[in-house]
Order: sequence, then structure tokens, then C-alpha cells
Amino acid sequence: MAKASQVKSRRKLLNPVFHLQTKMEDDTQLTKGMIKVVRRTGQLNLSGRGMGTVPSTMFTMYNDDENIVSYDLGKSPDDAWWSFKPLNYLDLSSNTLQEIPIDIKMFEDLTVLNLQDNCLITLPKEVGMLKKLTKINLSHNKITNLPDECFNFPDLVQFNVSYNNLEEVSAEIGNLVMLQQLDLSHNNLTTLPLGLGYLVRLNDINLSHNKLTELPPDIVSLRALIKLDVTHNNLKKLPNAMGELRKMQMLHAQHNDIDDLPNFEGCEHIQEIHMGNNFIDCVRKEFCEDVANLKILDLRDNKIKELPKEIAMLQHLIRLDLTNNDLTSLPNTLGLLPHLQNLQVEGNVLKNIRQDIIKGGTSRILKHLRDKLNEEDMKVSPSHAFKPLPVETSEFPNKYVMRNSRSLNLGMKDLTSIPDTVFEDALAAEVTIVDLCKNKLAVVPEGLKLVSQNVSELNLSVNVLKTVPDFLCDFVRLQFIDFSRNCLTELPERFSILPNMRELILSNNRFTSVPNCIYALQNLEILLISDNQVTNINVDGLKQLQRLATLDLSNNDIGTVPPELGNMKQLRHLELKGNRFRQPRYAILEQGTDSILAYLRDRIRK
Repeated sequence: MAKASQVKSRRKLLNPVFHLQTKMEDDTQLTKGMIKVVRRTGQLNLSGRGMGTVPSTMFTMYNDDENIVSYDLGKSPDDAWWSFKPLNYLDLSSNTLQEIPIDIKMFEDLTVLNLQDNCLITLPKEVGMLKKLTKINLSHNKITNLPDECFNFPDLVQFNVSYNNLEEVSAEIGNLVMLQQLDLSHNNLTTLPLGLGYLVRLNDINLSHNKLTELPPDIVSLRALIKLDVTHNNLKKLPNAMGELRKMQMLHAQHNDIDDLPNFEGCEHIQEIHMGNNFIDCVRKEFCEDVANLKILDLRDNKIKELPKEIAMLQHLIRLDLTNNDLTSLPNTLGLLPHLQNLQVEGNVLKNIRQDIIKGGTSRILKHLRDKLNEEDMKVSPSHAFKPLPVETSEFPNKYVMRNSRSLNLGMKDLTSIPDTVFEDALAAEVTIVDLCKNKLAVVPEGLKLVSQNVSELNLSVNVLKTVPDFLCDFVRLQFIDFSRNCLTELPERFSILPNMRELILSNNRFTSVPNCIYALQNLEILLISDNQVTNINVDGLKQLQRLATLDLSNNDIGTVPPELGNMKQLRHLELKGNRFRQPRYAILEQGTDSILAYLRDRIRK
């Protein structure tokens, strides 16, 4: 009886989830009250209703039918047919729809159509009659092909077809001349059409998790492209004329079969290159000269045997990952990189650096290399990496210089204060980057408030700050901030409201725990808080950071590592060395992130 009771109980739990609605039940999802709202606002949201079909009443809801919404002289004028707003927003996501009726064509004023998370195999060609669409989301369906008519949207800005079963894309995609964001990730694409080169306004394209063996040569014609993601494909090489993508800032090409770095000459804006898990065996001198503004370089799990001494030209480099290559030595000129905060060299057989120095982390490695610098090394002038700027008569740059670079650079000037007039000029120059590193600032300058609406990157590392002012929480566009090597013990609670924060560096401070406000930064991808006094790992807090890919907790005072940390499979890079815990053992830590996470998951089972 007990067993039968358990089965009955389980059925009660399952039935509401897997119950398939009838057509009549689907029709009841669109109520009279909702139709009245649609007529007034032009927006309809039927997301997550468990519908297997589109309610038939959706196509008659603008008819003057008293059974739907009556109107007479006693009603509000808002209910009159002449005050109806045409449908411009339609959300049918998270249902079990297998097809979209051809009557969808009647909604000619639609600008947003959300069909994600359904069971669609294709779309009717009548969708192509929705000429005003600006956004369409078809992700998480079972679409195997799209009719050519789906590429005839003259005003389309965002197109998401990720997580489907597409095997090819029509060359008609070149008709989407206003497109800015295209997501074709997680499909079965083996080739791409030449028409991509016509998408001259495209700034973000995601082609990851497909089966591509090459990229079309005209992809370098995407002159507005800022971010290109081709991770997890079968690419043998990237187009050699990558330098034509002059506005590109981020390149993600991990997990391919690429054996050579392409020519980046002309990519003056590129800041991140991720090419881990490939077969690259050489970093050329020319590469270092071409990407002088690079901040993140990920070359882990390749076949690199040697780094050129010209690596010193990457003067903006913050993170360099060389894990699991074939390096036997590091060039002393790495010690000339003033902003390098994270250097990963595990998994190499380095002969010119002792293991105890490597275990000491980035700062110790760089100090060791700086101590070995000779006159020949110093001839590698980082100044070659930059365009000459006008000669300054003042210690502060003027607004014309700042307008040229869109940045305010006051690093390494031994400043104890900065006048407000500097930030007034920075506001006029519309700067997006502020670098105040390596000074003697005891407080964050008040004048910084003036540029709060523009700045996306802020570097306050290597100062003597003891507190972070609350006004920094008003920097709504902030994506990167570096507080490393200060005297901080906490962050303001309002720090949690920063909506775009992607990378936060708190290394070499006096934190005893990860500030709680950090766990609310939903877009955070990189958190470096090494060389502090952190005593514990808050897994429940970290689980809220669903996009977190890099977590550095090395050289702290952590006594135990919770096994539940192993469930954070989205972590690509985890650093725990230099703490006082006994498990995982050092041998496990040496094997890298995947081994650490697997070890922790095994402990959960035990």
C-alpha cells in the first residue's frame, strides 16, 4: 500500500506539468480582459501558458464583436474602435507550439515577435509579410530550415535563431541590411552564405557551437562588428584579413582546430582575444605590434613553445592565460607590463623560473622577471605600440587629446588629487575609459561624478584607497573596474545595482569575505579577489552569478572548500592555490579547473 501511495503522489506532481491542453483550453488562455488590454496597448503576452496551438480568438480580437468587448455610448471613449492600438508586440514564448498559423500575416504592425522555447520546426512564409519587425526571437525550438521570406524584414535589428537544428542559412540573409545582432549559435551549420558580408550594420554575431570548418571570406566586410563568437566549431583558421574588422573589440574562438594567429593589423580597438583550446604553436612579433590595446589574451591549451620579447608592447594587458602550453621559459619583458594582474602559466615545463615562484602567483612571477631585466630587454620600447599624441604642456591631458582616444589616462603620475576641471574636459570629450592607476590617491576624486553616465571602464588600482564612494554606484555603463592593490575592506551596498558589470578586480586588498553586493551583479563574468584575507566561500551567493566564468580566490585564508562549488560547471577558470585548506590537495589544483570541479562533485556524492 505504501508503494501504491507513493506512485499516486508522484502522479499528482507530474500531471500539471505534462498535461497537454486541448484546442478549447488553448483558446481560453486569451481572456476578454486581456483582449481589452491588447486593444489599448498594442501588446499581447501569452508566454508560459502551456499552449499547443495559437488561440483562434487572437485573430479576431480586433473585430467589433460584443462577445469580446462591447462598446456603447455609456462606455469609456478608450473602448471605441478608433482608439484601438494595432498589435505591435507579441510574446508566445515558453509554450509547446508546433506551428504558427498563416493568419499571423494580418498583424502588419508587429515590431517584436517572441517565439522562443516552443516546438517549431519551421515558420510559414507568410511571416515575411510582417515588414515592420525589428526583433524576432526563435531560439530554443526545433527549426530545421527557414523560408527565404524570413529574411525580408527591412527594419530587423535583432535576429535570434540559437538552439535549433539549422543545417544551412539562405544567402537571402544579406537582405537584412539593418541587422545589428545575429545569434545562430547551437545549431548544425557546416557552412555560411556569402551574403553575410552585406550586413554592414552588424555589431554582434554569435556562431558558436556549430560545425563550421571555415568562415566566408566576406565576413571581414562587417566593418561595424564589435563582437565575434565562433567558439566550439571545427575551424582550421580565421580569415587572414581580420584587421579589416577595425571596430572589433572581442573575439571568442576557443575550442576549434586553429593552428595560427591571423593578421590583426588595423584592429586598433580590439581588447579581448580568446583562442584557448586550439593548436596555435607560435606568437609572432607582428601580432604584439598589431594589438597594442589588448586587455585580455587567452591562449590556454595550445602548443605555444615560445613568447617573443615584444610581448612588452601589450601595455594595456590585464589578463594573460598561457595554461597548458609547451613553454620552457618566459621572456623577462613580461615584467614591463604595468597593468598585468593575472598571469596563468600552469601546465608548462618552465625551466627559468622555480616552482615556488610560480606558486606565489602573478605578482611574484612578474617581480622575478623584472629583477632579471637587462639592457637588451629594455630596448623593446612599449612606445612603439602607440600612436604619438600631441605634446602636453600640462600634467593633465586636454579635451582634444581625450577626444582622440575617448580616454582619460592619468596613470603613474604620483597624483594625490585631481582638479574637477580635468573631469569637465573629460565630459566634453565623452571619454569612456578612465585610468587613474599607480598614483597616491587616498580618496576617489569627487570630480569623477561628472562622467558617471559615459564611463564603461575605470582603473583605480595601486593607490591608497580605504573606501569606495557611494557615487560610483551611479556609473550605469560601467563594465570593468579595477580596485586592486589598495586598502579596501568593503564595497557600498548599492554596488549591487550596477547593471552592466562584467569584470571586477579586487586583488591585493583587505577583504575578509566576498562582499554580498557582488552576488547581485547578474552580468559578472570575471571576479578576481586574490591576495586578500577571505576566510570562506559562499557557494549560495556565487550560484547567483550564472555568467561567472573566471573566479580567482588564490592566496587568501580559506579553511574549507564547499563541495557544492563543483556544481558551478560554467566556471572556465578557478584559482584556489595559496589557501590553508587541505582538500583539494595541491596535486588536484595543479590539474586545472575541470579536475577541481570534478573532485568537488565527487565529494558531494560521498
